[in-house]
Amino acid sequence: MRELRERLAEYLESSVPIEVTRHGQTIGFFIPVPRRPNQSERDALLEAGRRMQQELQRFGIREDELLSDFQNWRKDQDAT
Repeated sequence: MRELRERLAEYLESSVPIEVTRHGQTIGFFIPVPRRPNQSERDALLEAGRRMQQELQRFGIREDELLSDFQNWRKDQDAT
């Protein structure tokens, strides 16, 4: 988190995804999607999806596994 705060401007200008950690534990990912002139919000969101797919492949995670994990998480959230 400290590094993210200190280098935020640099990361916002980058096209390289980063893993955000706190005390050595992953708390999120930042996957930048540089906006092009006249690019719609929809196109930017689709580009974010493509970039996320690349990250899933890089980590060896299948989309169906991610979906299952998310659905299980939602069930756990609904139960509390």
